Amino acid sequence: MYRTSMSEDEGMLFVFDTERVLSFWMKNTYIPLDMIFIDSEHVIIDINHNAQPEDTVPFTSSAAALYVLEVNGGFCETENVNVGDSVEFDY
Repeated sequence: MYRTSMSEDEGMLFVFDTERVLSFWMKNTYIPLDMIFIDSEHVIIDINHNAQPEDTVPFTSSAAALYVLEVNGGFCETENVNVGDSVEFDY
């Protein structure tokens, strides 16, 4: 929240205690984001493309997720990131 910019190679990873259907909104977020919902097997189960700044309508994942990765809006289209893709990361 409250970000006015984010570098091309940055993102924000949210890690939850349990896998569940998740809802995110854009209140107090000032840049468009792609929200990538990832399950416990590190598979992308949903993407909210180009979530608009300060939108208070929640986006709810279509299935249970354990992680949400937020990147700059348009990243998923530019980098050909799709539902069903696998994700690797360490935290």
